[in-house]
Amino acid sequence: MRKQIVAGNWKMNTTLPEGLALAKGIDEALRGKTVHCDVILGTPFTHLASVAAAIDTTRIGVAAENCADKEKGAFTGEVSAAMIASTGARYVIIGHSERRAYYHETPEILKEKVRLALAHGLTPIFCVGEVLEEREAGKHFEVVDAQVRESLFELSAEEFGKLVLAYEPVWAIGTGKTATAEQAQEIHAHIRHTIAQQYGPEVADSTSILYGGSCNAGNAKELFANPDVDGGLIGGASLEVEKFMPVIEAF
Repeated sequence: MRKQIVAGNWKMNTTLPEGLALAKGIDEALRGKTVHCDVILGTPFTHLASVAAAIDTTRIGVAAENCADKEKGAFTGEVSAAMIASTGARYVIIGHSERRAYYHETPEILKEKVRLALAHGLTPIFCVGEVLEEREAGKHFEVVDAQVRESLFELSAEEFGKLVLAYEPVWAIGTGKTATAEQAQEIHAHIRHTIAQQYGPEVADSTSILYGGSCNAGNAKELFANPDVDGGLIGGASLEVEKFMPVIEAF
């Protein structure tokens, strides 16, 4: 049975004191509650160790938002998978559309990041998704297939089984636009079929595929009701306890 997951992605938001207050607020809100999904907080690098120490990590996972594509060495400003793992974080977001677009992360770079994350015991949350022009040209299946194949299909079935995928229609991120529940289900099912062709139905059926793209309290329940939508990668709505909790409780 695959996991249902709600993961926050704080992006470049919150100072350390603000982030700690937010993390503690979510931790407090979850205390004594029965929720039907795993909860993950994706925080800036500066927050990882402090957040991991401040919350109940048996109930809430901590994720970095990126990692370096090098093991270690003279790469000023980079943060390695080993460094992330040493903070108590257990997850890392890789291939987010903002990093692909603004920092020109290629399939080869992302392949290396995934390899290093797995080598250091981190669970990659690997992002795929198309821009508006690709969606309007009917190329969304083709684009997403290529992103999955080019960065992930050299992994063994055992390695692939450790990943979480996140589909993010780039045209819906932070725009207020959202894929309809039907559009989300259609492409999630397609991604699962692509995985099944490479690794077989057992691996495909056990892979969690999250939806990311203006998912919030107003649409989470409808999105998560789809059989192939296993949760959400949540941006803006993860930055306030009262906006994030209804998404967690949408399962």
